[in-house]
Amino acid sequence: MSNLNGWGLTARLISKHFGALGDKVSEAIANFDPETATEADRDRLAATLRETAQKLAAARASFDKEHADVVRLRDLIANDEKASATLADRLAAGKISEATVSLFCDELEANKTRLPLEIQEEADAQEYMNELQKIVDAFSNQLAEFDAAAKKALQNLASAKAQKDLQQLRVERQEQLSNLSGMQSHSTALNALTRRAQNVSNEAAGLRIVADITQKPMDQAAEINAIRKSVAQGDNTGESTLERLKRLSGQNAAAATAATTATTATSPGPANPASATAA
Repeated sequence: MSNLNGWGLTARLISKHFGALGDKVSEAIANFDPETATEADRDRLAATLRETAQKLAAARASFDKEHADVVRLRDLIANDEKASATLADRLAAGKISEATVSLFCDELEANKTRLPLEIQEEADAQEYMNELQKIVDAFSNQLAEFDAAAKKALQNLASAKAQKDLQQLRVERQEQLSNLSGMQSHSTALNALTRRAQNVSNEAAGLRIVADITQKPMDQAAEINAIRKSVAQGDNTGESTLERLKRLSGQNAAAATAATTATTATSPGPANPASATAA
């Protein structure tokens, strides 16, 4: 049977494989199909655990055999040591041959020589069994941690996908609302028509300004002519029909001339200063 160093080397190799599987956990979760990859890695880890557990079962059986061999050999040596006194008495009494006693002594001596080797084999088997037990415990803990980490990672993945779907839905809804709002408040034809109306309104305002500038001198001239006409015709307000007839026939003008002449003839002249002094 191999020595303790051989068992330690085997344990280190299994531990190295165990560490490599542990490194695959994070890589599997980050793959394109994390569910399938994680399940595959878990299956490999569980298979390795089963294989190691089988090795542990075999190691336990081997240790049990080695331990039983040591116990049996010790019991045989103890019984032979007790029998050696009886054989010595029988050999002294001539009841047993020396050849038989010599064969007994050879077997007892061989068993005593073999006992340390059996004890070492038992110790090696026990050490190997203990190392496998540690590895199995480590695999069991790793599998439990793997399941917990995978469960959490899958939950986070599901939550992230839900958040992504929610944000995508919000973006789509915002785009729909934006498109509907654009159709409601923005029309290319309506905007063009509005601009056309504004341009026509601006042109009309410009023409009105030009017309006002051109019309103002004409209005002023018409106002002056109206004043002149009203002065030339006089104030005919309250004029009777007879007065209007006389005015139109020129009689009023003649009467006015005669009245003016009579008034001039009958008016007294200025007083003579000299006559006033003489009186």
